[in-house]
Amino acid sequence: MLNTLRDITQAVASARDLDAALELLVKQIKTAIATECCSIYILDKEKLVLSATDGLKPSAVGNVRMPITEGLVGLVAEREEAINLADARQHPRFKLFPEAAEEEYRAFLAVPIIYQKQLLGVIVVQQAHSRQFSEGEEAFLMTLAAQLAMAIRGLKQKASVKSREKQILFQGTPASNGIAIAHALVLGGEISLQQPNRKALDVNVELERLSGAVTRCRNNLGTLTQRFDREQDQEVVAIFSALTLLLDDSSLGGEYVREVEQGWCAESAISRVSLRYIEQFRAMDDPYIKERASDIHDLGQKVLRQLIEPDRLVLDSDKPVILVTKEADTTLLAEFPRAKLAGIVTELGGVNSHAAIFARALGIPALTGVQQVLASNIDRKMVVLNATRGQLMVSPSGAVISEYRSLLSAEKALQRQFMQEVKLPAQSLDGERIQLFINAGLISGLASELAEGADGVGLYRTEIPFMLHQRFPSESEQIKVYTQVLDLVAGRPVVMRTLDVGGDKPLPYFPIKEENPFLGWRGIRLSLDHPELFLVQIRAMLQANGTRNQLKILLPMVSNLVEIDHAIEYFHQAYHELKADMEPGLSKPQLGVMLEVPALLYQLDEVAKRVDFISVGSNDLTQYLLAVDRNNPRVSALFDSYHPGVLRYLQTALQQCRQHGLGISICGEMAGEPAGALLLSAMGYRELSMNQGALAKINYLMRRVSMDELQRLLQQALTLRCGLEVRELLRDYLDNKGLAALLN
Repeated sequence: MLNTLRDITQAVASARDLDAALELLVKQIKTAIATECCSIYILDKEKLVLSATDGLKPSAVGNVRMPITEGLVGLVAEREEAINLADARQHPRFKLFPEAAEEEYRAFLAVPIIYQKQLLGVIVVQQAHSRQFSEGEEAFLMTLAAQLAMAIRGLKQKASVKSREKQILFQGTPASNGIAIAHALVLGGEISLQQPNRKALDVNVELERLSGAVTRCRNNLGTLTQRFDREQDQEVVAIFSALTLLLDDSSLGGEYVREVEQGWCAESAISRVSLRYIEQFRAMDDPYIKERASDIHDLGQKVLRQLIEPDRLVLDSDKPVILVTKEADTTLLAEFPRAKLAGIVTELGGVNSHAAIFARALGIPALTGVQQVLASNIDRKMVVLNATRGQLMVSPSGAVISEYRSLLSAEKALQRQFMQEVKLPAQSLDGERIQLFINAGLISGLASELAEGADGVGLYRTEIPFMLHQRFPSESEQIKVYTQVLDLVAGRPVVMRTLDVGGDKPLPYFPIKEENPFLGWRGIRLSLDHPELFLVQIRAMLQANGTRNQLKILLPMVSNLVEIDHAIEYFHQAYHELKADMEPGLSKPQLGVMLEVPALLYQLDEVAKRVDFISVGSNDLTQYLLAVDRNNPRVSALFDSYHPGVLRYLQTALQQCRQHGLGISICGEMAGEPAGALLLSAMGYRELSMNQGALAKINYLMRRVSMDELQRLLQQALTLRCGLEVRELLRDYLDNKGLAALLN
């Protein structure tokens, strides 16, 4: 039975369209259950439509339509549970549809097709003689419906997108907030290293095609290297330089040529060389060499893109686009001039993917985890990206576009209004000063007017340079990056977090494969297991800081006191080694730990004896408190930092830190959201760190509220049932103050 389930699921998933999939499905189910009739009804505008059948009259397909309040099929949809009847005619909800010619059938089994709480349709099997379908048959049909739900949803969306008159809505995970209206540009949807082996009709022609593709690729990489070198983004430059070297005749570039000379077409040559070397490198024992496979993969895709769709990045100068791709890599995003990239949509990737990091750094709306979007034929179609709400609308109506253009205009006007005050202190109406810091990971994110308006950097993610290199950066490379960060912030405090990889932030050259990565080898756990890397990073930070009193060092993913003690030992070791080699004036930065693992709250009295401050990472803390993987689309709706239980935890953490003399700040996404900033400041948090795009808005907001009002609001919020009610409470408050527009 498992083989049958697998075969049917694979066949449906690979079908060309929804109609073909459903026709195939009814035939295979009928055979598998050995019944006389199988039909599928698809929900369309609150009505169940007979969409495929093997056993009823074919002409009834598309013509039999029923509301879910009618008939047995409607009852299955209404209850969202299976119904198994020996004689359907005896049931009070039985309704006969003469046009379907189903008079002869009595035995009836139907199960709903549900995807993420959304009813998609109903599968029905019938037989002429009265009998109860067995438990095994019912279980088989229910299992099949559950397995097919995602594929049917994707095919249904694809079918709907074909009609330009219909607006289709895709859901995804917001990676960078904002709204964009533009035509979609689908890149790389069909590009794969698994190219078919095709012989060249003319070797010289193929060599010329290959040479042109390699030259274009080299020129693009060279242009990007120069551009980011000028912008002093050395971590990005390192990627382009490494890929350029691989194009040399003495490297992969020469291998491509030799493969063509052996009679293969250019696409096949790149595929064959890439796959061969990827397999060889992945078989190596050395982790660094093993991960060179990722460089070969990236380069192969780049050259293939120049062969398969060389003109796709030649864009109209006055028409920005929304990039839609499987998974946007750093160099692909960098190829777009900033003015031409209106937004980013990816099928894969999470909020910490390269695409998300770049989008936030550049202030571009981005949506990740948009399932089936590449299969939906949306290239060059007009789309509206509402990344703030996690939505992508395809072929929206003129009225919808007009409405969103108005929203965009209003949003830009508001941003101009916010920016007028960005360099004024964030001080409430009753005189409470809130310090606003920015989270950063790219050098370019610090060289802006917004960054200048911040009180400092509350979280510098040192893993970003590590992620953008093709190997572990050396001590001197890290010193250079950290020095740039400290210089750009011009004397204001900078909190640098030590390497925080693992979970949803893998290093391409240091893979970590675990069953449950978010509870696995990540953050300080990895650093303590590799003191040779940890000491280099600490030394680099200390040398970059030198004699200035600007740096604070933050340890991520701390779960116990032993980890803190070991980290302090390495910190002291690095400090004393450097102090012996340098002038006596070497500054000793404050040391802090992130409060992400809930258990640490109950040891803050001991933590206070060891470190100087706490930084609350509300993103990870929320997912651990609620047992929700925020990057898993099946449960991400349950991830809610406004859950009253999370709010109470945050308030308790602040009270405990004050009691034990620990400084405390918060650096998760919640701090950069208007509702979150209001609640946190009401609790007593006076240091909020956020993505720079939120800074001006939060500053503007804090200057228009009073702490007395907010504290009363907080007490009410803590008594509510769920995060939704908390948000509604905050929305009503801001609405009454004429500030509701800040929530958009």
